[in-house]
Amino acid sequence: MTSVKKDRSVVVIELLGGNDALNTLVPYNQGLYYDFRPGIGIPQEDVLKIDDEVGFNPTLASYKDLWDKGHLAVINGIGYPSPNRSHFRSRDIWHTAEPEKIGTHGWLGAAIRDLDPSGDNVLTAVNFGRGLPRALVCKGVPVASVGNLETYGLLTGMSDETARLKALETFSRMYGPEGGKDTVAQVLSQNGAQALIGADILRTATEKYRSSVEYADNPIAQSLKSVAQVMCADLGTRIFYTQHGGFDTHAAELLGHAKLWQEVSTATSDFVQDIEEHGLMDDTLILVFSEFGRRVRDNGTGCDHGSGGVSFVLGGAVQGGFYGEFPSLREEDHLEGDLHWNNDFRSTYATILDRWLGLDPDPIVNGRFEQFDFIKN
Repeated sequence: MTSVKKDRSVVVIELLGGNDALNTLVPYNQGLYYDFRPGIGIPQEDVLKIDDEVGFNPTLASYKDLWDKGHLAVINGIGYPSPNRSHFRSRDIWHTAEPEKIGTHGWLGAAIRDLDPSGDNVLTAVNFGRGLPRALVCKGVPVASVGNLETYGLLTGMSDETARLKALETFSRMYGPEGGKDTVAQVLSQNGAQALIGADILRTATEKYRSSVEYADNPIAQSLKSVAQVMCADLGTRIFYTQHGGFDTHAAELLGHAKLWQEVSTATSDFVQDIEEHGLMDDTLILVFSEFGRRVRDNGTGCDHGSGGVSFVLGGAVQGGFYGEFPSLREEDHLEGDLHWNNDFRSTYATILDRWLGLDPDPIVNGRFEQFDFIKN
């Protein structure tokens, strides 16, 4: 289908738990990899080779396909200064783009604020999953968080539509302009009114959606199906966020890690087919990241928290290739037993914000960072 020019969108897939970079992009031609990982090394003959040195985990067939088409950027050695191996702190750093102190807002929340400074669209960003990731949090910025798009909405469990409309009217009065005069009440009024508007608009997304793609039956695939439904409904949503876990593979990694990536790879393939079918591939950028990588040495059946990792950026407008250097496996180059990061994650953020969304990245990522060339002109 011919691409229809629309506002550019960003889809973020967060791999919860610390994805093992070395078993995702495998240095199959380096003996040190197998020396350090006798228990969990991916056999050379199983690797989906992309050059003479590295290849994808055998479950990443869709990523290999995107690579072959030139639509996948691999960000090697991604990380941040003074790595922290705590899930909570590391995620907070990635979410706020603030490694030195506790951040005050999420990087995407600030982007949403700049994309829609007047708050005209309560659906500029939508999260698919439980809770609201800190990346999307910013004062005065509404973000819808959807568990199941099929049933999403206020009071949708009421079978009597007349009763539901009456209840919504009551809700509207509670959270409307007359809901209260003090500051707290005014904030509740604004957020409640926005929730009311956003919920019922999102309900229409599934009604408008038609696709020949049959998504896999797993949580990340269903979340990406929901992303496609909202995207195709043309509701003005620019930022989409979802998560998949758990990549905290301290044990039984070969089976667990493969299953997780099989789900992500299959879901990505389904989603890409869907947006291609709807002419949205060239206007969609997908970022896949995790809070940190894992140790170079295995612990027998898994590996523990590390630092330098790998991220992916994909889409029709992506200039495929390697960005950042593949970290050295030599022991003298390790960072306290971890892969040494060699490019700050904020360079990737700055590239997306500036070259894709047309925003000033410096105040959002808290500094000026060298940008990559993974977005075509």
